[in-house]
Amino acid sequence: MLSPRKAANRELANRLAPDRDGWINRNTFYYEDHWRYLRFLVGEGRSVLDLSCGTGRLLEALAPARGVGVDLSGEMVRIARENHPGFTFHEGDIEDPKFMKTLEGFFDVIILSDTIGFLEDCETTLAGLHSLCTRDTRIILSYYSKAWEPVLKLTEMLGLKIPQKEQNWLSTRDLEGLLNLTDFDVVKKEWRQLMPKPLLGLGRLINRSLGLLPGVRRLCLRNYLVARSLNYAEQPGLSASVLIPCRNECGNIEAAVQRLPRFCDDLEILFVEGSSEDGTWREIERVIAAYPDLDIKAVQQDGSGKGDAVRKGFAQARGEVLMILDADLTVPPEDMPKFYHALVSGKGEFVNGTRLVYPMENQAMRTLNYVANHLFSLAFSWLLNQRFTDTLCGTKVLTKTNYEKIATDRDYFGEFDPFGDFDLIFGAAKQNLKVVELPIRYAGRTYGETQISRFRHGLLLVRMVVFAFRKLKAI
Repeated sequence: MLSPRKAANRELANRLAPDRDGWINRNTFYYEDHWRYLRFLVGEGRSVLDLSCGTGRLLEALAPARGVGVDLSGEMVRIARENHPGFTFHEGDIEDPKFMKTLEGFFDVIILSDTIGFLEDCETTLAGLHSLCTRDTRIILSYYSKAWEPVLKLTEMLGLKIPQKEQNWLSTRDLEGLLNLTDFDVVKKEWRQLMPKPLLGLGRLINRSLGLLPGVRRLCLRNYLVARSLNYAEQPGLSASVLIPCRNECGNIEAAVQRLPRFCDDLEILFVEGSSEDGTWREIERVIAAYPDLDIKAVQQDGSGKGDAVRKGFAQARGEVLMILDADLTVPPEDMPKFYHALVSGKGEFVNGTRLVYPMENQAMRTLNYVANHLFSLAFSWLLNQRFTDTLCGTKVLTKTNYEKIATDRDYFGEFDPFGDFDLIFGAAKQNLKVVELPIRYAGRTYGETQISRFRHGLLLVRMVVFAFRKLKAI
């Protein structure tokens, strides 16, 4: 039995259903921008559940491998089935637990686009979504900003917006609280569409420039939250591969093996050597022979650069958890168990080391590098919508499953990264992985020389900022 409020919403939706697509066509600029960003968040080849699907236009725009839509309005569902026979549509109340149990299977993505405002019990509805989730499922909430309430009511009075009943006006903080109460973990937040109209061709320019600025973007019409279920986050007992890229690091090879704790039952150590001139390859072979009780392997690069070494190593690693330990040992090998436990405990899905929290040893990082790292961390935190205090810390950890998703979707970015860090960071952002930073005490080198050139690599970092802006922000 529907409540009077819900029955009124259904009656209005049934009445407006024949005109729904017409309203969308009259506001193409607004909807295309919204769908474009959702396509970025969802990706390709996914199974998608659209809750409050209307006439199915969002599923059409996303083109998922499997699309299921649910709506309270029978007329909306009838039109959706007629226009989009490739998807499955259900008439039902998403606040009814019995109905939700009739939806079969799990989904990669569950979308509530302009849905949360019409729910009577947001908390219970969100809690009920866990049964449709796996560890990798992402919940996407898209909704109007509360600041736009008077503007939207005015446009509705002027006949410029489809009529709607009174809705809940929830802030981003309100929804974060509801997700937290229902055991969902917020992965990403974004604010878009400062200008929802074309404005003589200036609308898109405004949205891709002024509308993305810190502070200003909070005034945008549309807010987005991406979350994951915490019910399936833990993954105890996973095997691990520690990848150690090395070039001219002969004096650190044995120390890396000796100092690395045996933090899981099945641990692989994988050296990737890159055309060293100091006998590093011979030293690796000697160490492998000297420690026959350990699973130590080695490969040689046919390419160049750390990025190539990481890709080559991860492609051959057999562990369920993939970890990077730089051979200069400025990140202490003794800290690797912390990274492993942060991942398998479910705290994060992409664990990034940061050298800029604890005090570091004298000369461990030159002053100019230190200042530049802080500036770049601010830029990348804004670009990625996740806090990054140190993008260039070499130690990064993720599951092999999530790395394979990044690798599969690499065409979106291309082979752009000589460092190896940004291929993983940008990929983690694109896959909506939960990023956590783990502070380490950065040590000075005891052997060899740094492979980093301050000015040449500094220019490359500037290029990375521009690249990230185009690929991750100005979508």
